[in-house]
Amino acid sequence: MSARRAVITGITGQDGSYLAELLLAKGYEVHGMVRRSSSASHERIAHLAERIVLHQGDLLDQTSLLNLLYAVRPTEVYNLAAQSFVPASWSQPSLTGEVNALGVSRLLEAVRLVDSSIRFYQASSSEMFGKVRETPQNETTPFHPRSPYGVAKAYGHWITVNYRESYGLYAVSGILFNHESPRRSREFVTRHVSESVARIKLGLARELPLGNLEARRDWGFAGEYVEAMWSMLQQPEPTDFVIGTGRQHSVADFARMCFEHVGLDADEFVRSDPRRLRPAEVDTLLADPAKAREQLGWRARTTLEELASTMVEADLETQARLAGRCGAEAVTR
Repeated sequence: MSARRAVITGITGQDGSYLAELLLAKGYEVHGMVRRSSSASHERIAHLAERIVLHQGDLLDQTSLLNLLYAVRPTEVYNLAAQSFVPASWSQPSLTGEVNALGVSRLLEAVRLVDSSIRFYQASSSEMFGKVRETPQNETTPFHPRSPYGVAKAYGHWITVNYRESYGLYAVSGILFNHESPRRSREFVTRHVSESVARIKLGLARELPLGNLEARRDWGFAGEYVEAMWSMLQQPEPTDFVIGTGRQHSVADFARMCFEHVGLDADEFVRSDPRRLRPAEVDTLLADPAKAREQLGWRARTTLEELASTMVEADLETQARLAGRCGAEAVTR
């Protein structure tokens, strides 16, 4: 029997790198879609370079998606590519819509035209809940997005449902709540916190500027969440799932955990920065992952305290290495 083949869009991102590792461990042939860019970074998947195949493609270009699927003939497609930074969606609303909304339509249409038996995973987001109608949020909670990002993700979610119901595709959405790791991009609040704490501990920075300290989120470990993605495509019938821990903390809580890990008091370093506030805030998000627990057998295992410690340790190592390199370069000049 030939190996199962998977295509991952967004393979160079946090989730894409963890998912690639998981699928390789399960014996998949893994293909990734990357955009042609002079500044593209493959840092997160560098250790997998000899085990995966990369293809150029873009969610903005229908032909490239068709060519990719014809070339690979995958059994599964995981659409993780997106304009993924919520604050940027206000300054780039049209691009966010093109990628996060219409890009999903283009990829689903490519699946329908090339091979309707392909199983399709769409990365939906808890940001779709926005101004929440109920707490906690589950698969039937109405959406009220509060950013162009959330609006575009809601379109991507519903077009996936539409293709499932209209064409009989095995197409599912994972409504993932916040999930972090040392591979998280630096602009996200958790990585901004962990890196800043590391720099403060090493004497490389003096303060940590933050926006809404009271915003409450359901945070988990990204490496576990990709297990849920895979499990969703192994079920007898396609259906959508909320994925989260069922536990909630504030931004201030996370900062405190990171500072405590290095023996510092957060109150001495955290500074409120109004420039980091959103035009429309999402005050609280909390998952009800009961369906995933019952039908997928999935549950989050890593606590936020453990995740904070892991992220700070990784950033301490990185920042110490960078500081040492800069010092060495200064000496040789």
